[in-house]
Amino acid sequence: MEKQKLAFSKSNFILVIIGLAIIVIGLCLMTGPSSTETHFEPDIFSTRRIVVAPLVCFVGFVFMIFAIMFKPKNNSKDNR
Repeated sequence: MEKQKLAFSKSNFILVIIGLAIIVIGLCLMTGPSSTETHFEPDIFSTRRIVVAPLVCFVGFVFMIFAIMFKPKNNSKDNR
């Protein structure tokens, strides 16, 4: 039986998992205490939550696009 060829290689899946981990890290950086009606939390305007976390998520999404588009070099002589 002939081996079925997938659209992604093993390296693509590894890169996608790395990109997903970067996005999750960015989302975790956005978390923190929230303000209530009785107590104002100034941490909602911190640089980490407004600037750093969205940039980390954006880098993760760009990395995911790269991971999907990445075509590994194939060293085999028989490319069919």
